[in-house]
Amino acid sequence: MKIGIIGAGNIGGNLTRRLTALGHDVSVANSRGPHTLTDLAKETGATPVPVEEAARGAAVVVVTVPVKALPDLPEGLLDGAAGNVAVIDTGNYYPQQRDGRIDAIEDEGLTESRWTERQIGHPVIKAFNGTYAQDILDLPRPAGAADRIALPVAGDDGTAKATVRALIDALGFDTVDAGGIDDSWRQQPGTPVYGLRAGTDAVTKAIQEASPNRTPDFRG
Repeated sequence: MKIGIIGAGNIGGNLTRRLTALGHDVSVANSRGPHTLTDLAKETGATPVPVEEAARGAAVVVVTVPVKALPDLPEGLLDGAAGNVAVIDTGNYYPQQRDGRIDAIEDEGLTESRWTERQIGHPVIKAFNGTYAQDILDLPRPAGAADRIALPVAGDDGTAKATVRALIDALGFDTVDAGGIDDSWRQQPGTPVYGLRAGTDAVTKAIQEASPNRTPDFRG
């Protein structure tokens, strides 16, 4: 599968490592340019590209950049992607720690991923946002393993969600359907499932127990 990864930080870098190891054709981009990705490309076999080219021909695009950087992504970022491209949003809104206050999130009550959709002009599937980056390398388990952990996945497009859930399964993790993007507050920072390393039952319970009110640490 052709996969584009926009953002080569901890999550993006480790997804590049795992997805290339599974045999996918991965293009990876960051804000500093492909010349800064030489080592990652040499390690993984991924193709370093400018951000404008990361989605070209891709069936899946992973957007894993700071929330505050989303408005700076190139216009038409997904124009060259496959027609049914599934876009994974791994982002989290950290108003105090990194991103500053975003009025549409704070005042309109938009979920982080709904705001992300507005910035990139395309529906997204929210996944990996509460996953520790090192776990992507260290915690994959075969299907049915007693210690296999589950990740929540939210999104409105059922076909794209199924694509993402199948990809996560191939990476060695179970998934739990966390509802649509307007429900994705259930996996935002400060919720019980955020950062939870647990199986399907515990993740399902944590999603159900979430409160729509942001905790003070994650409020602008």
